[in-house]
Amino acid sequence: MSASVTHLAVVCDSPLLQLGLTRAIDIQPDMKIMAFAECADDFACMAGDVDVLLLVNLQARDLVVSRQVARLHCQGRAVIVMSTTDEQSDAVLCIKAGARGYLSRQTTAAELLTAIRAVAAGRDYFGASLAGRSIPAPPPHITSRERQILRFVASGATDREIAAKLKITENTVHTHLERLRRKSGSRRRAELTRFALENGMTDSDPTDLSCFTGPSPGVCRPGCRRW
Repeated sequence: MSASVTHLAVVCDSPLLQLGLTRAIDIQPDMKIMAFAECADDFACMAGDVDVLLLVNLQARDLVVSRQVARLHCQGRAVIVMSTTDEQSDAVLCIKAGARGYLSRQTTAAELLTAIRAVAAGRDYFGASLAGRSIPAPPPHITSRERQILRFVASGATDREIAAKLKITENTVHTHLERLRRKSGSRRRAELTRFALENGMTDSDPTDLSCFTGPSPGVCRPGCRRW
């Protein structure tokens, strides 16, 4: 994947809005929409080649959207929510669920592009409509590789064993663990294990990435199409 181009997937069931988003995003030299899906459940088909997922909520209830965000966040996805509501409570639910960005229906194209660039760079972006309001800090974004390592830690594996299983060096394992400590605020191995347990990262085989990424790229479900 090119380091200079942000690859996006868009979850939106409105063809007209899809067209507008395409015109706003694809003319940017540093962005490309890779696929559209009608609902978040169809996102699994885009797993391997997406940096940022834009979830457009036109009619779903806030609890439904926040659950979708939580599911995508647990897969290690960086999600921006575009909502038709300006209600602070809706934003809070989505942010607590793991949204890295939140934009209201008043969002301009310029602000949308700013949000995408911020989230792609690893920062959070919450729209101007939330300025001055009290919003929670989102949970840390944990990558798929970091999740694998957390699962190994929770299973009691040593750094050397993790390196051998993942076919990486021990120094690379140490680097990932240090990032995990910064993100989680956990310094000891037992605290990392507790963090993994509390965030549902201890199920399944640690070497099996299908629980984060879904089917292989190119295998699309109904409702998902590549651009």
